[in-house]
Amino acid sequence: MQFAKNTLIRFAAIACMILLSPRGFAASIASAPYGATQQGQAVTQFTLSNARGVSMNCITYGGIVTRLDVPDRRGRRADIVLGFGSLNDYEKYNGKIHFGGLIGRYANRIADGKFELDGRDYKLPVNEPPNTLHGGPHGFDEKVWTVVKTFQGAQGAGVQLRYVSPDGENGFPGTLTVDVTYTLTDDNEVRIDYRAKTDKPTVLNLTNHSYFNLAGEGSGNVEGQLIMIAGSSYTPTRADSIPTGEMASVENTPLDLRALTPIGARLRSSNQQMRYARGYDHNWKLNKNGQRTGEPGFAARAYDPSSGRVLDVYTTQPGLQFYTGNGLDGSAIGTSGVAYRQTDGFALETQHFPDSPNRPTFPSTELKPGDEYHEVTVWKIGVR
Repeated sequence: MQFAKNTLIRFAAIACMILLSPRGFAASIASAPYGATQQGQAVTQFTLSNARGVSMNCITYGGIVTRLDVPDRRGRRADIVLGFGSLNDYEKYNGKIHFGGLIGRYANRIADGKFELDGRDYKLPVNEPPNTLHGGPHGFDEKVWTVVKTFQGAQGAGVQLRYVSPDGENGFPGTLTVDVTYTLTDDNEVRIDYRAKTDKPTVLNLTNHSYFNLAGEGSGNVEGQLIMIAGSSYTPTRADSIPTGEMASVENTPLDLRALTPIGARLRSSNQQMRYARGYDHNWKLNKNGQRTGEPGFAARAYDPSSGRVLDVYTTQPGLQFYTGNGLDGSAIGTSGVAYRQTDGFALETQHFPDSPNRPTFPSTELKPGDEYHEVTVWKIGVR
């Protein structure tokens, strides 16, 4: 523990990460078939590669990030996201686990599967009784997205994906056109641009649900990895993970992660919030959103002392859900053939707050015709 404490003190004094040394190649993109869904829809895999030895794979099924290969401090590459080795497994498990997928229409939970908008009541299917989770059953991470374009150049390499959600899908109003662009830059940044338009007033909350393990997928639990979240307050929940509506300080709680802290240090706390979630599964109000500038602000940092890998998260979103894989029970076998269990990965889901459509004091998630939804999240990768 003394080593960890000293590590935190030294690390906190460093404002920036050491980038992986360049290799002189330009960012590029390649594609290949990834099979077909059980309904016969063809799925394509894209591989984005940059000049520093980082590569990311994503597929048109669910917009899922299936791999993110990153060198460690010695140049050894490893995949740092949890996932599966086949499309069949993504179809089998992703409605429950959501590995790497694009989540919509509403990331996180809506209480009792209902909300009111412009004087009209809307009822949603309940898939985490009594609530609706991640937009309900067969959400965006179970749809085959259309490829709008691919690109490579000075800005990096990327792919733009589109899904058109019909009016009334899972109870949500409006025909919604969603475009998500993944870009890998030569600065070791994965940039995710979310854009959407609707033809009727609706509510919307989009995120990516990747689970990270900076020591490498299948390497064991992440409890010794460090986490810092730039949030001084959070939204306490009831036993069913629905916010109570209040905003509480993280001071003197296991949720005070304003300095780098081992993920496992407080997992077994008797704090009621930690007991409800069986670990971390909470929404932080990000400090950088006191005044929004339209540019992604710093949200979180994760660091693995064993490999030296660092992940910084920046976002335009007001909140961050930190989740320690509490639902992983060994039933799902990952890419490397290892069974995934609790704390084998963690998620940093940048988003609006849970149950915002029913909480007028929370930042609004309403999208109106004529307006454009645009949020950005950046994963910046480095080593120390």
